[in-house]
Amino acid sequence: MRILYRTKEEANEEQKNNFLALSPVERFYSFLSLSEKIMQFPGKKVNKIDENFIINIGEHGKHLERKH
Repeated sequence: MRILYRTKEEANEEQKNNFLALSPVERFYSFLSLSEKIMQFPGKKVNKIDENFIINIGEHGKHLERKH
């Protein structure tokens, strides 16, 4: 393993150049791989309260009927 001392700008520029050196297909697969790794990254899960509601008028293909 090699340790490099450089600025954030230098590191970002190297990452950008390495990414642009890939073919379009390799870039796409790199993106998919990164997306998969991000999903596995531990983080704080926020439970979002769903403010929407659903009204089911029919049940099992039968329509709700009211007597008048």
